[in-house]
Amino acid sequence: METAIPLSRLESQPMRVGVLGCGHWGQNLVRNFASLGVLAAVCDPSSKGRQKAAELAPGVPVLERYDAVLADPDIHAVVIATPAETHFALASEALEHGKDVFVEKPLCILYSQGCALHRLAEKTGRILMVGHLLEYHPAVLRLRQLMAQGDLGRTSYIYSNRLNFGKVRTEENALWSFAPHDVAVILRLVGEEPLEVTCCGGSYITPNLADVTISCLHFRTGLRAHIFVSWLNPFKEQKLVVVGDRKMAVFNDLSKDEKLVLYHQHVHMDQRQPVLQRDGAEVIPIAADEPLRLECERFLEAVLTRRPPLTDSRSGVSVLRILEACQISLQLNGRPILVSEVREAN
Repeated sequence: METAIPLSRLESQPMRVGVLGCGHWGQNLVRNFASLGVLAAVCDPSSKGRQKAAELAPGVPVLERYDAVLADPDIHAVVIATPAETHFALASEALEHGKDVFVEKPLCILYSQGCALHRLAEKTGRILMVGHLLEYHPAVLRLRQLMAQGDLGRTSYIYSNRLNFGKVRTEENALWSFAPHDVAVILRLVGEEPLEVTCCGGSYITPNLADVTISCLHFRTGLRAHIFVSWLNPFKEQKLVVVGDRKMAVFNDLSKDEKLVLYHQHVHMDQRQPVLQRDGAEVIPIAADEPLRLECERFLEAVLTRRPPLTDSRSGVSVLRILEACQISLQLNGRPILVSEVREAN
């Protein structure tokens, strides 16, 4: 289990962080880094974003141009919360300026770009972290622990639903907008990339921009995972289910008091007949820490210690590879795609 960074480390080793973007999600990052006492500047080209930054972080310089932060030698790290299509250019420039970088998901919009950023981070010796928020969620951290201990037994399959009515995008489809969270968590829980993926979906609002997708991931062990995302659902749902041959677990991010529930149930064979075993369920207690706060602390910890964070560029590239394989399958009406076929040339 990850532990919080001692705040005394920040006091003894002062750090200055600049946040690029103060929009819908960027403002949450501004709030957290300001509360950690490391926020040195916020940049946003829109007057609305700059106004919000000034409200969240009084006294912190609020700028219109990103290059002012990137060129400032006294700013050690930058956090990029801009539109996904800008991530590659901004992260590249920040790394080349010697900054450690935290990029909101997805790392880039192309697998080849992600590979290039990973190589650049290694070349420059900088930290490159991706904002796969759910990997820092206390419920997911606890679920990983339960699976590692063998509490669920052998994992049979995993499915994840991320549904809502709204947050409709016109620049990226539901797969790229919603599914990075689920792909990242599933890869972490399974511990490897799938061999093959399939993906199908439908475009109902913007032509050729899928509002609904269902992705299937097929792993070497026979395990399968399904990811259903949509912004055209009548209700909101954020649920991950892991089915083992001993127990089953449900992570419901929308539940207030029962975010992680372990079901003591399985199926066994008796004289060639399946028998359902039900032994109740238990709510697994988890820490009340804000996942985003933990994620921000992990970034600062990586900058201080020079140790790769959990969601480093390597894991970010892996998520991109799976998303790109799913996108190819989606464009081919659900044709199976071998993940090994996804190369930088694609």
